[in-house]
Amino acid sequence: MPYSRILLKLSGEALGGEQGYGFDPATLDSIARGIADGVNLGVQMGIVVGGGNIFRGQDSAIASDRVNADQMGMLATYINALALKGSFERLGMKCTALGAVGVPGVVDRFNAGAARSLLAEGHVVVFAGGTGSPYFTTDTAAALRALEIRADSLVKATKVNGVYDRDPVKHADAVFFEELDYDQVLGLNLKVMDLTAISLCRDNGLEVRVINIREPENLVKLLRGEKIGSVVTARRESG
Repeated sequence: MPYSRILLKLSGEALGGEQGYGFDPATLDSIARGIADGVNLGVQMGIVVGGGNIFRGQDSAIASDRVNADQMGMLATYINALALKGSFERLGMKCTALGAVGVPGVVDRFNAGAARSLLAEGHVVVFAGGTGSPYFTTDTAAALRALEIRADSLVKATKVNGVYDRDPVKHADAVFFEELDYDQVLGLNLKVMDLTAISLCRDNGLEVRVINIREPENLVKLLRGEKIGSVVTARRESG
């Protein structure tokens, strides 16, 4: 197996299925089963989940400012973390949710050492609350948590098959990139993750994989070493 531990970044919208908001039970179950199959291969799984299926910060009629919006978004990730936890537990898996800010009686506060111990004991660990601070995206939280748990790779789950030069859903002639380095991502302004997240991965040599989560078997294929999606590394591989 090429990986022993990964950090999976899930958008909140992924939990909403085709509609992209709220929860779609069939989609939630499908994602959980795909992750469970990966765990059954012996790969330790940490997950950072977004909150966009519940709240996104563009609506100024709801959020008073960016800080207020980001705080609402962070709270939404706790609901998503608990939804994922319930899905895993229904499959008979051990799962623990940890938050950047603890919610006594609901979610314990994140601690890197505790998270690594839980992963080693076979728990799926879902990280909620982003970084705990406004102005940082869940992409940055995913990069940070991946480094803190010493993951072999950060796997970003999307609705497309990898990295393109533009949205392939809107542009049929979009160019697919199978392999890239961080400087290409930054120089071409590719929307893999935000600038802070990519810079954090580059500066610490963390591999980033981008796969289509709408095909749950993709995760298992990736973990088995198959060429799935796109990979971003410090130096573009040749051959």
